[in-house]
Amino acid sequence: MNIVFDLGGVVFNWQPDTIIKRIFEDTSTQDLVRKEIFEHADWVELDRGTITFDQAISRGARRTGLPYKDIERLLNAVPRFLTPIEATIELIYELSKTKNRLFVLSNMHLASIAYLEQHHKIWDMFDGIVISSRIQMVKPERQIYEYLLGLYQLESAETIFIDDMRENLAAASSLGIQTIRFVDPAQCQRELAHVR
Repeated sequence: MNIVFDLGGVVFNWQPDTIIKRIFEDTSTQDLVRKEIFEHADWVELDRGTITFDQAISRGARRTGLPYKDIERLLNAVPRFLTPIEATIELIYELSKTKNRLFVLSNMHLASIAYLEQHHKIWDMFDGIVISSRIQMVKPERQIYEYLLGLYQLESAETIFIDDMRENLAAASSLGIQTIRFVDPAQCQRELAHVR
């Protein structure tokens, strides 16, 4: 079986509100930043790799009216807040000792994946890694799943995709890929035991 993991929210913690609260104390500013940075279309384009880090900061500062240096500090903080979900990493380690092939399919901007690759030693457990910003495609767009399947010659019926976002799972399912919605590592492990 081919088992494909998302990164943020599955292998590494992804909690934007925690990051925002660490940088901004005022609740109205926190709400503004959430809406105009993390929930804005520019965040998707940063993940897609079609705008640069500097562009994202400049445009975010303009939208929010906040100083460039504050938005820069926020975005620079993102990678180090992607902390490992240790039980998921243990699961990946156990799976890597089986006949299953393991892959990554993740939306992530260049700075974050570079940081994770530098600071964590899990990457050799995977048979392939597809990161949105490196190929200018993002989930849940159909072509990123087709890219993964084609690049590694995977049969969709023999592939399981694990993600925490329903829309990403729905897109994978439309291509015949089996899916597991990640809630926590123990639940994920239980569900994997039923499909392997």
